[in-house]
Order: sequence, then C-alpha cells, then structure tokens
Amino acid sequence: MGTASRSDLTADAATEARTALPLPATTAAIAVALSIVYVIWGSTYLGIRLALEGGFPPLLMGGLRFLAAGSLLYAMLRLRRVVAPTPRQWRDLAFMGLLLLGLGNGMVCIAQQSVSSGLAAVAVASAPLWMGLFGMFRGVVPRRLEWFGLGIGFVGVLWLNAGSSLTATPVGLVALLVAPIAWSFGSVWSRGHDLPSPFMAAAAQMLCGGALMLGAGLALGERFDGWPTTRGLAAVGYLTAFGSVVAFSAYVWLLQNVRTTLAGSNAYVNPLIAVALGAWLVGERFTGHDIGAMAVILLGVVAITLARARVPAMVDARPVTATATAPAPGPAERP
Repeated sequence: MGTASRSDLTADAATEARTALPLPATTAAIAVALSIVYVIWGSTYLGIRLALEGGFPPLLMGGLRFLAAGSLLYAMLRLRRVVAPTPRQWRDLAFMGLLLLGLGNGMVCIAQQSVSSGLAAVAVASAPLWMGLFGMFRGVVPRRLEWFGLGIGFVGVLWLNAGSSLTATPVGLVALLVAPIAWSFGSVWSRGHDLPSPFMAAAAQMLCGGALMLGAGLALGERFDGWPTTRGLAAVGYLTAFGSVVAFSAYVWLLQNVRTTLAGSNAYVNPLIAVALGAWLVGERFTGHDIGAMAVILLGVVAITLARARVPAMVDARPVTATATAPAPGPAERP
C-alpha cells in the first residue's frame, strides 16, 4: 500500500500498523479514530488557507510541511527497525510523491490563494470518480451502481466548473481540476507495484514529494516576504503534526479494525466538515450553485463506495490479507 488509498494490505503492513498503534478496537476507540479522521482531515483545507494568509507561499509551505512530517515519521519507523525502501521502491515512491503531493496537494495549495477552503474541498471530493475512470483502463469493470456513481458524479463536476464561484478564478479552476486527476492517477498507478508497508511508503512519499514541492517553489520564484505570522506558523504545525501524522495513523488503524466502507466514509464526510468550518470560522459564503454541485458530487462518491463495499463478508473480515476498498483521502487530506 503506497498511500492511505485503496490498495492491498499485506501481512507485513498489517503487522506494522498494529505495532505502531496497539490500541484495542473497542467502540470508544473506533469512535475516537473516526472523529480524528473526520475533523482533522476535514480541517486541513482551512489549515492551508490560514497558512497562506499567514505569509507562506503555497509550494514552499507544502514542501516544508511534508519534509518535516516525512522526516519525523521516517525516523520513528527506522527506530522501530521498519525496513527502509529499496532503491527501486524509492524510484516508484518519488513518482507517486510527484503525482500525489507535488501535483495533488500542490495544486490545492495554489488554488486556495483565490478559492475558498470549502469550495476546494468540494472540487477535490471528485477524486474517487477519477479513480474509477482510471481503474477502467486497467481492466477494472465498474458495477452497475458504480456506473451510476461515475455518471452522476461527473455531472456534478461539470456543474461545479461550469457556473460556480470557480469561474471567477481561472487559475483556481484549472488547479482544482489537475489536483484530483493527478491524485487519482497516482493512486491507481501504485497498485501492483512493489511498495513498502503503509507508514514507510507514506514517509518516503512525503520526503520525495516535499523535496519536489520545495524545489518547484524556489524555481518558480516563491519567496517569503517576511517572517510568517504566529497563526500561519501554527497552521503549518497543525498540518504537519495532526494532518500528516496523527490523522493518517488513525486512518491506517481504522483500515485494520473496521469495515473499509466505514474507514473510507471520510471521502464524503470531510468535504462537509470543510465547508462547515470555512463558513463558521472564517465566514466563507457559498452560492446555491456551489451547494447543489457538492450534493451531486457527494452522491456519486457515496454510490461508488457502496458499490465497492458489496464484496463477500468473509473477504472483508480478514484484517491481514483483505483488499482495502476505502476511498483514498483527497489531495489535501492525506499525509
């Protein structure tokens, strides 16, 4: 499993997750883990906005965040004697870091210079739709309900981009089209490749993706105009520690202890939380067009999730070798 996405969990991956998070799967623990994933990943869009407003250039902010989080997670794993990636794995993880973080998260950061955090979350919610489309090119035939989800979901994407608030910000519109496409292609591409266990793969991708984002930001002329504000620094610290480490760890733990449909429910809960937080904390406003498009996109995502959940119970119940079918977190929500 290369990311917190839908990919095969091997016995080594399951063992690593349980070793890192030896918490028993009680009802209370599951509720806490779900709350962490919902609230923290739902708030990352607002965190990005506050970091940008606090004086951080978009790509430099993302690069510094992922380099810090990746270094911390990598060091923790090596202290636990988790095997480091091989040279070939590093190559594949670097490519995934480019797609998932450099283009996926990087485009979200660029878009949020002119697009509200809630609207960015709505646009990124289309990622599972693009993953379904790319999966078809790899021979994954959608079920009937998935076809419905893809159809209605892409209607929502067209609706959002045709007459919503995005039309007033061409750069934001293009960036929020590129982000979920790059993220989804990278997630689908990762399947079948020889990758390390989930935490190590995430750490390596953050290191590679962070370095690429930092280099791209410097090459494009991004510079700090001055010392970032306290709120900006706090936002980046929050994104690094909670968004990239705490929430991701909770997500991997959920994949090992609950049905994948429940673990993946963040795909349609996080955008709702992002919209609510943006409206509540920073006064973001949305048109009826925006809300309607969001509802249609999320309906498509729910349909796809339910279709992929229809697997034999005996397969989904095996925590070590089962294939996870939870939707991948969106570009701003993953590590």
